[in-house]
Amino acid sequence: MHRLVVAAVCLLPATSTLRADPPKAVADFTLKSIAGGEWTLAKQKSKAIVVAFIGTQCPINNAYMPRLVELEKAYADKGVQFVAINSNEHDTLETIRTHAKKHGLSFPILRDEKHLVANRFGAERHPTVFLLDDKHFVCYQGRIDDQFGIGYQRKEPTRRDLVAAIDELLAGKSVSVARTKVEGCFITRVPAAKKKADVTYARDVSRILQNRCQECHRPGQIGPMPLLTYDDASAWSLMIREVVSEERMPPWHADPKHGSFKNDRRLSAAERAKLIAWIDAGCPEGDAKDLPRAKKFAPGWTIGQPDAVFTFKDAIAVPAKATRSSIPYKYVVVKTNFDEDKWIHAVEARPGNHAVVHHIIVYIVAGGKRARTPGDGIGSGMLVAYAPGDLGSVFPANAAKKLPKGALLAFQMHYTPTGTAQTDKSSIGFIFAKTPPQAEMRTRAIAQQAFLIPPGAANHKVTSKTTFSKDAVLYSMFPHMHLRGKDFQFDVVYPDGKRQTLLSVPRYDFGWQSNYILAKPLLLPAGTRIECTAHFDNSAKNPNNPNSKTLVFWGEQTWHEMMIGFVDYAYTSEKR
Repeated sequence: MHRLVVAAVCLLPATSTLRADPPKAVADFTLKSIAGGEWTLAKQKSKAIVVAFIGTQCPINNAYMPRLVELEKAYADKGVQFVAINSNEHDTLETIRTHAKKHGLSFPILRDEKHLVANRFGAERHPTVFLLDDKHFVCYQGRIDDQFGIGYQRKEPTRRDLVAAIDELLAGKSVSVARTKVEGCFITRVPAAKKKADVTYARDVSRILQNRCQECHRPGQIGPMPLLTYDDASAWSLMIREVVSEERMPPWHADPKHGSFKNDRRLSAAERAKLIAWIDAGCPEGDAKDLPRAKKFAPGWTIGQPDAVFTFKDAIAVPAKATRSSIPYKYVVVKTNFDEDKWIHAVEARPGNHAVVHHIIVYIVAGGKRARTPGDGIGSGMLVAYAPGDLGSVFPANAAKKLPKGALLAFQMHYTPTGTAQTDKSSIGFIFAKTPPQAEMRTRAIAQQAFLIPPGAANHKVTSKTTFSKDAVLYSMFPHMHLRGKDFQFDVVYPDGKRQTLLSVPRYDFGWQSNYILAKPLLLPAGTRIECTAHFDNSAKNPNNPNSKTLVFWGEQTWHEMMIGFVDYAYTSEKR
């Protein structure tokens, strides 16, 4: 009797923010399991079944894997079965198995090679979940909850959609919200190419991806999937179309009205149009003879092959969870043992485990003390930093950073738990200048530590400034805030009172931070002042806000805040 009631409730009207289609029973299907054997829907006799369409590379998908593991364990003795289906055309059996092992997925995982079952369910993205009753009617479809999405990561979900649907179904109630919108990557379905097309991968798209995407989208870098071949690009074509059309990728947050930057990642209008036209034409491959020569990358590095690499001797253990979504900073000291001063032309801090490393700051320690320069404040002695989205630092030919002989490297490591226990062994790589530079490159932190952001404040202003006592040349700017950061602006005020906006970042993104390198270095006469202005959103409308009801002040952890405008510069009077 109970089973009949549970089956019937899915036929009742349900409210939702999206239009809820009439409930329907899923036709029987059989798929092969990655563990061997087959799984057939008609043979399942559970009170309820959660069918989750998942992938292996999508960041939002992977953020939810620990949640699926938790839910499967929580409902195991309540008659709820969990099963996952991978319908990505590009995912191999080996990659699916590796992914399952990495994330501790113990429930059945099925391979839907031609995405026939995904088509039957109407699944478009992963992770998408479908809740079936004991008669295999769909009672709920959509997201798992609202904690992770495009451009945000809440401390906790505000609504646990799947949990609510399961609990209502088991209680014999109508599922109150039967359908929700899913944020995640498209299930990869390779399209059928048209015979004739004005744009091809070989002649056009391959060059755009080389110049705009591959620095990040290759093995060992932050891009979650490689974009090195035709198969890569065609498999992810729907996702490429979406992020390119919405101008989310390539990531670039500077307002084009201010400044010109050497490392501007934006696509031109012509490049964007070519990519979209190619995808709309069915991703024609073209003639292989039109392909450009493959771009050569130093494996794992953006600066090129380093002359010297230093890696942690011992791995750092990162727990699965922490009380406040983060753990205290870890400090690792590495010896260089150079018997002479070194001039650094390029330097890169490289995470050993991108999944858990939020940021790295490396300081130079010489003679037992951190190197310091008057006026540079907390940025004094900073050699290099890494944050999500940032690449290594390559300095101009006439300026380099100095690494004194026998110096130590002090790593400040900020780790973020992901739901599974992990380890990390990060590294730093150097390319040395072939000849001594004309000037020493320095880093200054234009910081404001004395601020209080009131609870609920949606647009709280904080400012900082610094004055250069000697003639200097400005090379780059790097804004840094935490989860409540809203926007950031650098202005220069010259000795004659003239003011100019050098950089405006109207939508600051803590999850993707950039060092903005000026296309032409800027001369700052003695007495020039740089002013930084930032705004913070401590309101409940900020989905990244850890707690909108608290007073926020300066602190190292992400639930605190920072306000720093880092700048790289050199004094023109210093001749090496």
